[in-house]
Amino acid sequence: MKIADMFKDGKTVFSFEIFPPKKENSFNNIITVLEELSKLNPDFISVTYGAGGTAAGCSTHELVKLIKEEYHTESIAHLTCVNSTREDIDRKICEFHEAGVENILALRGDINPNIPPKEDFKHASDLISYIRQQTDEFGFSGACYPEGHMESASVVDDIINLKKKVDAGASHLISQLFFDNSHFYDFIEKARIAGITVPIEAGIMPCTNANSIRRMVSMCGASLPVKFTKMIQRYENNEEAMRDAGIAYAVDQIIDLVSNGVQGIHLYTMNNPYIAKRIAESVEKVIRL
Repeated sequence: MKIADMFKDGKTVFSFEIFPPKKENSFNNIITVLEELSKLNPDFISVTYGAGGTAAGCSTHELVKLIKEEYHTESIAHLTCVNSTREDIDRKICEFHEAGVENILALRGDINPNIPPKEDFKHASDLISYIRQQTDEFGFSGACYPEGHMESASVVDDIINLKKKVDAGASHLISQLFFDNSHFYDFIEKARIAGITVPIEAGIMPCTNANSIRRMVSMCGASLPVKFTKMIQRYENNEEAMRDAGIAYAVDQIIDLVSNGVQGIHLYTMNNPYIAKRIAESVEKVIRL
């Protein structure tokens, strides 16, 4: 099923993100994660990009196949292109086809200053356009940034580039994390004015570890509202209190977003089913109403 079709009945879509295990001996852990997450009945699960290739089967497309076949849940395979040639992407298309992948989250990927990027694909929109020239079997999703991409000159420039991604064929968008819902509402307004009409999901990252959140924020440029900063300052040295406060903050964000008509919630689980379960159970009636 194409992800964009999930939004046609007007319900609030609820989805998760996981990442492939980095070590072969972690495969059993990801199975446990998937077993627990599937019990929460997400509409789909996205799998971040990992070339994988271990004997245990830990690559993105293998996990997508597992999610679809064993847990009967739709999934999206992330695919980056900054370090890929056309031949590399052709091979990935074949792997995705053989694994039954129907949905791709097309991403440029982070630029490593120590590795010169390839020249074939400079933007996610280039990747989408190229694959669509080869086949029409995939649905495409894209990333968006409520406070603007860190490399964009302005939020307006970022919206213009996002429109190019949608025009190239992205039929669904997932936002980067944010902690102030007003930024998301402002972004949605600008996107709609620019003619971007595809469904947009709000990406929610539960703050359960202060250092991890600071690292993520430094990478994506999300701002920290006073309420959020005070929470971190008060609880960062108490692991359980920080976890519970972070869960409560995420729940509060989600309730506000759903109350204001957001089309979907995409929860960055960090492969932690306990936190996902606490949040999902707290908002279940709100989302499924």
